[in-house]
Amino acid sequence: MKTYLAEVLGTFLLVFIGTASVVTGGFGGALPLGQEGIGLAFGIGLIAAAYAIGPISGAHLNPAVTLGVFLAGRLPAKDVIPYWIAQIIGAILASLALWIIVSGQAGGHTGGFGANGWDVAKWGVSSAFLWELIGTFTFVTVILGVTAEKHSTAFAGLVIGLTLAGLHFAIIPVTGTSLNPARSIGPALFSGTAAIGQLWLFIVAPLIGGALAGVVAKARVFEKD
Repeated sequence: MKTYLAEVLGTFLLVFIGTASVVTGGFGGALPLGQEGIGLAFGIGLIAAAYAIGPISGAHLNPAVTLGVFLAGRLPAKDVIPYWIAQIIGAILASLALWIIVSGQAGGHTGGFGANGWDVAKWGVSSAFLWELIGTFTFVTVILGVTAEKHSTAFAGLVIGLTLAGLHFAIIPVTGTSLNPARSIGPALFSGTAAIGQLWLFIVAPLIGGALAGVVAKARVFEKD
């Protein structure tokens, strides 16, 4: 139970810090942060969560990561669904907390909640799908690489967080960068029908990307003989 509660807390930290940077900073906020600032916020949120709860649960914080870890042979099948449930609960709680906070604005909150989506006038669904799939494959491959027994390092959390930030720099203009079904589910529930209508892509594409990374890791394609 401690493992699953750790995933709830870790995912809460990641989603709350990351989406708060969009909602209160974003592109038109007081700072404004822009895509570099938002990318760093997600990366820093992941680093914080990784070092806070990593020793307890491995700090997956992401159903696509959990699937990749399972397919790589590093997680029992019985833990996959509980991890997913914990991660989704953490993301929803983060979005709920953010909704409560920004609802206290004078005049109410008129912006979004950091939901993912793509502009259909600029990008086709295939482009958005491939960005999310390839981005997640890259992200989970890095995670499985730096946490492998032969390549473990005390700086794994930092490397993973910086990788997430870098991927945000590239993908934010297209989809807002998900790479994480839980991260997308939480904000979408508070963002209206448009976000809900596009949510399927941010569940399916990352899961495929994570699964491919797990299969590649299992085959030890990138390990020395």
